[in-house]
Amino acid sequence: MKNLITASILTCLISFGLTVSSSGMAASKANIKPATRIIALAPHIVESLFDIGAGDKIVATVDYADYPVEALDIPRVGGYYGIQMEKILALKPDLIIVWKGGNQDADIAQLEKLGLPVIYSEPTSLSGVTAELRMFGELTGLSHNAEVLADQFEDDLEIIQRRYGNRHPVDVFYQLWSEPMMTVNKNTWINQLIETCGGVNVFANNPTEYPQISIENVIVAQPSIIIMPQEKSDKPQPKIDWQKWTVVPAVKNNQFMEVDADLIHRFSRRMLIGLGDMCKKIDGFR
Repeated sequence: MKNLITASILTCLISFGLTVSSSGMAASKANIKPATRIIALAPHIVESLFDIGAGDKIVATVDYADYPVEALDIPRVGGYYGIQMEKILALKPDLIIVWKGGNQDADIAQLEKLGLPVIYSEPTSLSGVTAELRMFGELTGLSHNAEVLADQFEDDLEIIQRRYGNRHPVDVFYQLWSEPMMTVNKNTWINQLIETCGGVNVFANNPTEYPQISIENVIVAQPSIIIMPQEKSDKPQPKIDWQKWTVVPAVKNNQFMEVDADLIHRFSRRMLIGLGDMCKKIDGFR
C-alpha cells in the first residue's frame, strides 16, 4: 500500500514540474518546497488539511466547506455549479486540490490548461482516506502529523469492521434523496459503509451508481431498514409518507433511521463517527 501511495505522490509532484530524484520519494523530499497557498475545492479536502495542521495554508475553498469552524472564514471561489477562474488566478496558488465528484470537468480542464498545479482528491475506498492524508502530508511538509492520523484512522476502522462486519446480514434501503427518489449501487462510497456495518444494499446491483427509483421498486426490494441521511442544507429533503406502504418490512416494523450526511458523505476522518453511529443503529434493529 505505501509503495502505491509513494508512486501516487511522485506522479503528482512531477505534474507540478518539480524535480524528483530517480531514487524515489526519500531523495525527492529535499527538493520539494511544501505548498503554502492551497485552494481546496471540496469540503472533505478542507477537513483533511485542517486535520494535519495545514488549515492556515488554505487561501480559498468552495461552498459547504464548513468544518472546522475556522473554515467558515476562508474565501469562497465557487461550488458544485462551477468555480470563479479569475479569483483563483488572482490568489496565485501553489497547489489546487480538486475533486472530480464535486467539481465540473470543464473547470478542471481549464485549470490544467492554464498550467496551474492541480492534483486530484478521488478516494474510492475507506483506505483511500488514509492514502490521501499521507499524500497531503507530503505535499505540505507535515508528513509526521499525517502519518499519526492515518495510523489512528486505520486502527479505529479495524475496530468497527471487527465489531460489525460478521453480524447477521440485514437488507437496507438508503434513501439518498426523496424527490426524485434516489439511492446508491454497489460501486459507491456509501455502499462500502453499509457493507462495513453488515448491511445489504437492496439496490446494490442497479447498473447506475445513483439510480432514480420509485416506491414500487422499494416495495419489490422489501428492505428491513430504511436509512435517511440528514444534512445541513437550505433545501431539506421532502418527506415521504411511508406509512402508506406497510407492505414494506421496514415500514411495517417502523425500522427507520437517520444518519448525519455531513459525516457519512465526506471522505474525511470524521466519517468514522458517522459510520460508527450507522452501524450501531443498524445493529439495534437486528
